[in-house]
Amino acid sequence: MKIKLVAQRKQKPDFSKLGFGKYFTDHMLVWEYDADKGGWQEQCIMPYEDFALDPACCSLHYGQGIFEGLKAYKTADGKVTTFRPRDNFERMNKSATRLCMANFDVDEALSGLDELIKIEQEWIPTAEGTSLYIRPFMFGTEPFLGVHPSKRFLFTIILSPVGSYYAHGLEPTKLIVEDKYTRASIGGTGEAKCMGNYAASLLAGEEAKKKGYDQVLWLDGEEKKYVTEVGSMNMAFVIDGKVVTPMLDGSILHGITRDSAIKVLRAHGIEVEERKISIEELVEASAAGRLQEAFGTGTAAVISPVGTITYKGKDIVINDGKMGKITEWLYDRITGIQRGKYADDFGWVHGIN
Repeated sequence: MKIKLVAQRKQKPDFSKLGFGKYFTDHMLVWEYDADKGGWQEQCIMPYEDFALDPACCSLHYGQGIFEGLKAYKTADGKVTTFRPRDNFERMNKSATRLCMANFDVDEALSGLDELIKIEQEWIPTAEGTSLYIRPFMFGTEPFLGVHPSKRFLFTIILSPVGSYYAHGLEPTKLIVEDKYTRASIGGTGEAKCMGNYAASLLAGEEAKKKGYDQVLWLDGEEKKYVTEVGSMNMAFVIDGKVVTPMLDGSILHGITRDSAIKVLRAHGIEVEERKISIEELVEASAAGRLQEAFGTGTAAVISPVGTITYKGKDIVINDGKMGKITEWLYDRITGIQRGKYADDFGWVHGIN
C-alpha cells in the first residue's frame, strides 16, 4: 500500500455541531481497477482532494456506480472499532455484480480501511450520538460513449465525522406514503446500493419536505399496495406486541442494521415476522389500536422512531407521536454494542487498535 500523508492538516470542526456529512477528514483511500492491466492495482492512502475525470467518464453518462455506509467509534476505554465492516464490503460486491462491475477482495478492502482509520482516528468524535461515518464508493472511469460495462473502476473510501442524521435527533419522524412515484421493482436494482436508486427517490423526497415531512415511505412498484422502505431506512412496525418488517423480495435493500435489529430482538425473546405488509393493514391496525410502534433501521440513524405516517391525506399517529418502548430499547441495545457498552455476542464489532 502506498501512503502519502497531507502536509497541512485541516482544522477540525466543532464536534458538538457536526450535522451529517458536512465535514471530511484529511485523507482518503483510492484503489484502481483496470482490466487491461490485470485488475486491481495497489491501494493508496492520499490527501483528500478533487478527482480529475475525463468528460466521457462512463459513470457520468450511464450511472455505473455503487456505495456503502458504515461507522467507526471510540469506546469508553479508547479502543477504535467499526461495526460489521465485512458485511458492508460483501454487500458492496453484490451491488457490483448487479451493476456489472468488478468485485474486489474483501480482506484487502478491510485492511485498507483499517489503515485509513488509524491515520484519521483523531477525527472520531466521542459524544453520544456521534461517530465517524465511512463512505466506500466505486464508479466506472473508462472514457467512452456507448452502453456497455466499464473496464476501469475507482474504489474510494472517504470519512466524515457526524452527529445525528436527522436534525431533530431521536424525535419521531413524519413520513408520507408515496403512491405516485415508485422507487424500485422486483428484478430491478432495488436491493443493490447503487447511485441511481437514490437519484430516483429525490423528487418525491423534496415534495415530501415541502409538505412538512421528513421522508417518503415507498410502496411496491407493481401494485403500489405493500410497504417497502424509506429512502434511507428499512422499516419495521410493532403490531400486537410483535415486530413486523417487510420481507426481502429483491426490491428492498438488505439492510445491515435491519439484520442486526432482527437478530438482537430475536435473541432477547421478541418475536419478529418478515413478510409482506400492505399499507391498508397498517391503516386497519392503527384504527383498531393494534399498531403500537414504528421505526426505521439504517446505518445513518441506527434506529429512528416514526411518529406519523400520512396516507391519502389521513394521518396514522403512532404511540401518540412518541418513541415506543421496543424502539427505545433496540436503539440503546444496538448503539450499546457498537460503543462497547454491551457485550458483542454476535461478533459484529471489528477492533482496529
